[in-house]
Amino acid sequence: MKFVSIIMGSKSDYDVVINAAHELEKFGVKYELIISSAHRSPQRTAEYVKEAEAKGAQVFIAAAGMAAHLAGAIAANTTRPVIGIPMSGGALNGVDALYSTVQMPAGMPVATLAIGKAGAINSAYLAMQILALSDSELAQKLKADRTAKAQGVASDSASVEVIL
Repeated sequence: MKFVSIIMGSKSDYDVVINAAHELEKFGVKYELIISSAHRSPQRTAEYVKEAEAKGAQVFIAAAGMAAHLAGAIAANTTRPVIGIPMSGGALNGVDALYSTVQMPAGMPVATLAIGKAGAINSAYLAMQILALSDSELAQKLKADRTAKAQGVASDSASVEVIL
């Protein structure tokens, strides 16, 4: 079974990360959501990545704040795509997590998205775009979603009065 693995560094990330899960659900994409920390449970994280791959994980989404090495720890244990969601919080409001997630050494890529909720939602979309490379049905759903978004903007702009 093909699925997306979502890993969050702590339970406090759940309220943001659940947005990624909701987007995957809308498109009928299966996912697994767990808590594992790069620092507090490094062995568990490494073992989970191998187990998830064996079960069919195609893409990994990692959400972590502060030092935010979870995406890097996952990338170190897989050649599957890894998408990082820097989480806000702490003294730097997520900028520290952004820098930690985006500053990966050459040859260990992590796709890094926006801090917080927008990053969570976009992580689901990016994961689905990756899956859609080999899933024409999902590709069609994503195209229909994009068309609906464009029509929504057109509809919104038609109701705005322009005064010169």
